[in-house]
Amino acid sequence: MRTPRSQAGVTLIEVIVAVTLLSVLSVAMLFAMRIGLLTFQKTNAKLMENRRVAGAQRILMDQIEGLMPVVAPCSGMEGGAGPRFGFFQGDPQNLRLVSAYSLQQGWRGQAQILELAVIPGDKGAGVRLIVNELPFTGPANAGRLCKGFVPDPVVGTPIPQFAPVEAAPSSFVLADKLEFCRFSFLTFDPRQPLTPPVWKPSWSMPGWPRGVRIEMAPLQADSSTLQPITVTAPIHLHLSPEIPYVDF
Repeated sequence: MRTPRSQAGVTLIEVIVAVTLLSVLSVAMLFAMRIGLLTFQKTNAKLMENRRVAGAQRILMDQIEGLMPVVAPCSGMEGGAGPRFGFFQGDPQNLRLVSAYSLQQGWRGQAQILELAVIPGDKGAGVRLIVNELPFTGPANAGRLCKGFVPDPVVGTPIPQFAPVEAAPSSFVLADKLEFCRFSFLTFDPRQPLTPPVWKPSWSMPGWPRGVRIEMAPLQADSSTLQPITVTAPIHLHLSPEIPYVDF
């Protein structure tokens, strides 16, 4: 009789065990990749937020330091153009000026009329700081935003009144989710040159301040990311809007 030849192979149990082990390894690898991707996304989000905060602070500094001493007629008031004034608006929630710095083109772009304003945040949570850029084509263009003059309640000198700053789809959000945001202005008295300048919440003098301070605080503190901080920008101007200057 012939003896049957032995045959090598695997049993069904061995196949099931191998498939199970391979499935466990695949699931473990997928979980490891998922955790790695989530960690990368969180790290990237924090880095982008830090860059956004640092970039916004740098933009604010450049915009204010690029102030141009424009003397404009108050052409937005009823009855025709009014007197000329140093174009600048400063109060705790609004700031208007002409700057040589542009958001789109930096220092190489066209001069812009900047409108910075503090508005309510999304769904009423805190406040946000926005900026509008309007092309500056000349003093008359800027003067259209002036609606007249009213006496200052403290010193009685006439100060220009401006149209309100309005948020638009083109408004750029410089800072968001803030507990508060307010402007103050380094004010000096030309009649008392030996008196040091002081910070005041509103600008009501002819000409331009020596500096602008923007105080900000986050709505929710987070030590793992950069937080909005107070920005202080000097203004290197020593001009008077009452004196005509001529280039030689």
